[in-house]
Amino acid sequence: MKYNFDEEVNRKGTNSVKWDNLKNIFGRDDIIPLWVADTDFKAPIEVIEGIKKRADHGVFGYTFRGSSYNESVKNWLKRRHQWEIEREWITFSPGIVPALSTCVNTFTNPGDKVIIQSPIYPPFRSVVEGNGRKIIDNELAFKNNRYCMDLENLKRQIFKSNGEFDYKVKMLILCSPHNPTGRVWEKNELLELGKICYENNIIIVSDEIHSDIVYKNHKHIPIASLSEELKNSTITCISPSKSFSLAGLASSAIIIPNKKLLNLFNASLDTAHIAGGNIFGNIALEEAYNNGDDYLDELILYLEDNLNYCIDYFNEKIPQIKPLRPESTYLVWLDCSKLGLEDKELMNFFINKAKVGVNPGSSFSKKYKDFVRLNIGCTKKTLKEALYRIEKAVKEVIR
Repeated sequence: MKYNFDEEVNRKGTNSVKWDNLKNIFGRDDIIPLWVADTDFKAPIEVIEGIKKRADHGVFGYTFRGSSYNESVKNWLKRRHQWEIEREWITFSPGIVPALSTCVNTFTNPGDKVIIQSPIYPPFRSVVEGNGRKIIDNELAFKNNRYCMDLENLKRQIFKSNGEFDYKVKMLILCSPHNPTGRVWEKNELLELGKICYENNIIIVSDEIHSDIVYKNHKHIPIASLSEELKNSTITCISPSKSFSLAGLASSAIIIPNKKLLNLFNASLDTAHIAGGNIFGNIALEEAYNNGDDYLDELILYLEDNLNYCIDYFNEKIPQIKPLRPESTYLVWLDCSKLGLEDKELMNFFINKAKVGVNPGSSFSKKYKDFVRLNIGCTKKTLKEALYRIEKAVKEVIR
């Protein structure tokens, strides 16, 4: 293999949120951090060399994104996801969450309602409620060991008892693939959801940041690629940050085919004066999308090997914790209900007994107090040590 994902990269002392902020987040700094969704792997050499070359120039004044930026996004989506888009549909955001917040503020008004589907990445909730909008939580159903969209329940929530549509419902924020469950939505699911939305003028904001990391027998489908109606009612958010370890460079591509929506979104960026971006973030995105195929292909293989090891380890040595095999992402949703611990007690177990940092399930939904999310985007050595610590801690709790 061209890339060595077993290389131990010391991230301490780099102001890493994942590694240097442990004391503030967990109350101690001697734990293995398997929480926030970034990887411990070096970015592709092409990205690193591109940034070095630009740094050597030595002048970092105001810049703009040239046509090559949009071209790299366009070619990536065609190559990796068989979605042909136009360069003119592409705009920018300094991250996906800022894009979600911009969409909420641009396309809805205070008091309007926005649909999310829990358990869900916590900022989905905060960008809605923090901007004075109301949440409709269409909780995912769990069937046949798989999370599914409960579209009948969604209809019950957006239509009044007399059958009239609730016109306060303006937007749905879709997580595709889904975080934290790792679901890759299938075509029929997306079409059925999409029909509900476009027939009722509900704008879809699709966070597809995890779309590049998808495992065998699954295929990510951009919802906007499925029909003309969905193309014109969907705002698609992508970024190389998860796939290429670039989160700190804050560069995301937002695809908006509907010219009216695109102009409104760009006007909001201009009003907030955040449309310029970061010189190095722009270069990193281009390099990743132009030259990152081999890196990504090898990364997926490495992550899938980590995933298999993780699933087997829990099933064989820690049966008290049930992992859900994700279809995408490097995040594993763990059902810890057999431990008999919830929320603070469960986090105390992981932090102070196992000494492994995870995300509490309650941050994704209050109903998931006996779940945690585990990040396997690390070296095999780190993963093995973390799982051993969890196994040892479970044996001490259940004697």
